[in-house]
Amino acid sequence: MNIVFLFSDEHAGAVMGNSGHPVVQTPHLDRLAEQSYTFDNAYCNYPICTPSRLSMLTGRYPHQIEAWDLGVIPDRQYQTWGDYLTEADYETVLCGRTHFNGTDRLHGFSHRLLDDLPRWCSRNGRPPRRTPDARRGSNSHVAECGPGDHEHTRYDRNVTDLAVDFLHEKAAAPDDKPFLLYCGFMHPHFPLIAPPEFFSQYDPDTLELPETWNEPLESQHPIIQHHRWAWQNDIPPPEAVVRCALACYYALVSCLDAQVGRILAAIDTSPLSENTLVIYTSDHGEMAGHHGIWQKQCFYEPAVKVPLMLRLPSDENGRVAENVSLVDVLPTLLEVAGLETPADLPGDSLLGIARHQANETTAEARHHDDRERAVLSEYHHMGMLNAGFMLKRGDYKLCHYVGNEPQLFNVGVDPLENDDLASKPEYATIRNEMEVALRGVVNPEQEDARAKENQRLRRT
Repeated sequence: MNIVFLFSDEHAGAVMGNSGHPVVQTPHLDRLAEQSYTFDNAYCNYPICTPSRLSMLTGRYPHQIEAWDLGVIPDRQYQTWGDYLTEADYETVLCGRTHFNGTDRLHGFSHRLLDDLPRWCSRNGRPPRRTPDARRGSNSHVAECGPGDHEHTRYDRNVTDLAVDFLHEKAAAPDDKPFLLYCGFMHPHFPLIAPPEFFSQYDPDTLELPETWNEPLESQHPIIQHHRWAWQNDIPPPEAVVRCALACYYALVSCLDAQVGRILAAIDTSPLSENTLVIYTSDHGEMAGHHGIWQKQCFYEPAVKVPLMLRLPSDENGRVAENVSLVDVLPTLLEVAGLETPADLPGDSLLGIARHQANETTAEARHHDDRERAVLSEYHHMGMLNAGFMLKRGDYKLCHYVGNEPQLFNVGVDPLENDDLASKPEYATIRNEMEVALRGVVNPEQEDARAKENQRLRRT
């Protein structure tokens, strides 16, 4: 079976029509979701680009592969999708945004149709500053917004052009060798400069802003306070700027949707539709003003929750409530390719998860809470002086901060995460259970020390 993987940058899981968003227009992604197994609780394993991508491509948590931060150069001792699927005689092709650092531009894939933009592949392994005074230079990730042309838009169109040409060639001259085509897009990553034809779909003056867009800094958890300061989010921009930035973010999502639609059309109007699996997801989300934060780099839902759809050539589809994460993508590809999943990979096949839920009886579902999967995310970058880890199990989410008090949310009843339960006595048992479960996956203090030592050595 062929595999087409569509990968955006910074697309929050809730910002899509099929996810219930009342404003954003994503007709092609909505149609894909209706035809797919759609995972309503999918999470990234690190809410920033490079570590999230390397974790997904290797099927291992960031701390397992020492993908500590944006500057890391991948270690080739860890196999990627390209390495594994080459064993199954796949042609493995990269097209577009990967955010690899260093001179190796393939990492196990056979070839590229298009590399990253030059400035995105020029990092030399230098780690971020994680000192108390380390701070982003400006708030351009919000303030630089409005309609206009931008190289990210042109880049994404180029990605789509090349991908569509590749698919047309495969449809016109089929052979027995299956392919994996990875398509990486820049949108809706900032800067929030949106093509005018998509910006015109959203009126900034009528958009509903997040209720916490100007949340007072002093009312927040100390970790979030420092995070906001470090990323120049401590002083909310004027409301007019926030409205413009939000309209642009929605417009960039719609622009991305149009590119996805072109690729889907190339598949669906050709014989490839009979034997091609399509997956769509994103490397992390975008806070878009929630809790006064723009960008990501934290564990609130808009930053860590991502869209995830898996469309089979058959008619199998449905909504999947189980918690999943991006480390589950590799076991899925291995199953599709007929390969065994290594026992030391932390993820599971999304197909198995989806089919298991679809086959559950009502009686089994009643006991579902006792065996819900836990998913992990982590952070070792600027804005957190010590490591942060998130464990989501069922509706509960623990945000563990080394050396600081945690946060605890029940996103089932508090989806906006306004009610921190961590210090409430009646939730002490749940907090303790979540801490024990987290430590069953990772040793926070040990990995914090490893990250800092690795970053110290790379700085010298």
